[in-house]
Amino acid sequence: MAENKRDYYEVLGVSKSATADEIKKAYRKAALKYHPDKNPGDKEAEEKFKEAAEAYDVLSSPEKRQKYDQFGHSMGQQGFGGGYGGYGGFGGGFSMEDIFAQFGDIFGGRFGGGGFGGATGRGSSRGRKPVRKGSDLRINVKLSLADIASGVTKTLKIPTNDACTFCNGTGAKDGTAFTTCPTCHGQGSIVQMQQTMFGAMQSESACPQCHGEGKIISQQCTHCSGTGVQRKENTVSFSIPAGVSNGMVLTVKGKGNAPAHGGVNGDLLVVINEIKHPELIRDGNDVIYNLMLDIPSAALGASVEVPTITGRARLNIPAGAQPGKVLRLRGKGLPDANGGTRGDELINIMVYVPENLTDEQKRIFESLKDSANIKPDESTTRRLFSKLKHIFE
Repeated sequence: MAENKRDYYEVLGVSKSATADEIKKAYRKAALKYHPDKNPGDKEAEEKFKEAAEAYDVLSSPEKRQKYDQFGHSMGQQGFGGGYGGYGGFGGGFSMEDIFAQFGDIFGGRFGGGGFGGATGRGSSRGRKPVRKGSDLRINVKLSLADIASGVTKTLKIPTNDACTFCNGTGAKDGTAFTTCPTCHGQGSIVQMQQTMFGAMQSESACPQCHGEGKIISQQCTHCSGTGVQRKENTVSFSIPAGVSNGMVLTVKGKGNAPAHGGVNGDLLVVINEIKHPELIRDGNDVIYNLMLDIPSAALGASVEVPTITGRARLNIPAGAQPGKVLRLRGKGLPDANGGTRGDELINIMVYVPENLTDEQKRIFESLKDSANIKPDESTTRRLFSKLKHIFE
C-alpha cells in the first residue's frame, strides 16, 4: 500500500532537487549493490533491487516525477485507467525480468543471464523475447472550474495506430508467413561475455536482425505493408477526477498507439487545460472573488449576490466593511485532488470611490466630511494600513 512505501528520493539517496544524471547514477549504484548476481538467494536484496527500480521508473520520467512531487504515493491509488499517473510502471507485481528488460541499457545491455538465472531460480533468460510498446499519445482537454469541482467523464474520438486486423499486428501475410531467424536461430537474443567490475559476466541482448522475435517475415501483409498497424479513429472514454489542476498530466493505460509487429499499446496522456473563470480566480483549492461595493453599501451594510463555481449565492455585507476585508464562503471552493479538505470562496471587499459627482452629491459629501465618525482616527488608519500591507506581502 502507498502508506508503506518509502520515499523514492530516500530509496535512491538523492535530494528532491537532484538532476536526471544524479538520479541515474544513484540508481546504477543501488542496482549494482543489490544485484542478484552479487546477492544470490538474498530475498531482502532482491526486494531492495526492485524498490530501487520502481523509484528510478518514477524519478527518471519528468511527467511521473512532477506528479509524484505534487501528490506522493497516494496518486497511484486513484482509479484512473489502471493507476493515476502510472506510478511504479511495473504494476506492483512486477518481475525481475521486467526490470532487466526496461533498465538493462543502463548497464550496457541486459544483466548477466546465467547469474540472474541462478539468483532467481528461473533459469537462463535466453529465449525471453522483449515486449514492444507502442508510442504514447498526448491530448489537451479543456476543463471549466465546474468540471474540476465535480470531476467529469470525457468521450473523444482519437486517431490512433491500431493492430492490423488482417495479420493480427504481426506484419506477415495472414499472420503466419514467417521463417526462423538465421542469426539467433529462433532464440530472439544473442549471448555475449562482458568484462565488468565484478569480473566476466554473461549478458544477453535482443537479436539485431529479428529484434527479439526469433523469426522474420517471409511475406508481408498487403493490407498494412508489413508494418502490422493501420490508422483508425477510436472512441475513448475516460474519467477525470475532481480537483485536478492546470498542466496536470493524467495517464489512460493502453489507449495509445499499437507498436509495429505486435506488442502492447502505448498510453494516452491527458493534459489538463483549465479554462479561466470570467469572475473567479483560482488559488489552490480556494477561489477568490473581488467584490466592488459603492460607498453607501460599504458604510450601511448590504445583501448582495456573488458568483460561485456552481451558480450564485447571497452574501450579507456587514456595516462598515473596509476595503481589503475578506469574507469567507466555506466549502465553496474546489475539492482536494488528494482527498483533503475542500477549499473556500474568499470574497475580497473593494470600495468604489465615485469620480464624477453632481452638485447635490457634492453638497452631501461636503456636509459629511467634517463629521467626527467620518474621518478615520489614528488606530483605524494603522489597522487599515496593516491589512493592505498584508495583502501585498
